[in-house]
Amino acid sequence: MKKILIATNNKGKLEEIKQILKGYDLISLKDIDCNIEVEENQKTFEGNSKKKAKEISLATNMPCIADDTGLCIDVFDGWPGVYTNRFLGKDATEEQKNQAILEKMKNLEGNKRNAKFKCVMTYYENGKFIVAKGEVKGKIAKRPRGTNGFGFDSIFELDNGKTYAELSEKEKNEISHRKKALENLQAILKDIDINFV
Repeated sequence: MKKILIATNNKGKLEEIKQILKGYDLISLKDIDCNIEVEENQKTFEGNSKKKAKEISLATNMPCIADDTGLCIDVFDGWPGVYTNRFLGKDATEEQKNQAILEKMKNLEGNKRNAKFKCVMTYYENGKFIVAKGEVKGKIAKRPRGTNGFGFDSIFELDNGKTYAELSEKEKNEISHRKKALENLQAILKDIDINFV
C-alpha cells in the first residue's frame, strides 16, 4: 500500500482525509516526528498548497498532500482569502477573528453577506503536482451559532439555514469544501499512475 504524508498535525483533519482517500497508507507529520513549518506567503490558495506539498515532500523524501483553505466574502472581493488565518495577526483567537468579520459586516444585508469556503488540495511527488479544488457557498450569519467545529464554522451559514457549527461532524464532512476537494483528488489519483516513476 502506497504511503503518503499528509501535511498536518490535526488529528481530525487526518481522520477526515482517511475516510475519503481509500487504498493508501496516510500518515501525519507527527507520525514521523516532522516539525517543518512552511511559510504561507503565496498569493493564492493553490500557490500555498503547492509550496507546502513540495517543501515537505522534498524534506521528507515522501509523496505529500497539503491543503490551503480559507473563507472568501464576495462583497470584499474574496477577503480574507489567503489571509484567513492571519488577517488579525498570528496570535488572534478564533473568536476575535469571527467578531472582527461580524463587525465589518454589521450593516450588510441579503446577498451582500454571501461567502464561500474554498479548499485546494495538492499532491506532490518527484517534481510533479496534482491539484484538486472544492468550495461550498453560503453566507456570513448575523451572529455565531452552534458549538461544533472550529474556525469560522459558527458564522458560516449554509443554504439550509444552519451554520457549519450547527451540524454534526458527520453532516459537515458529507458536504464540506475539504471533502469536495478530496473527492476530486481521489478521482484524479484513480485515473493516473501516482507512482510517477
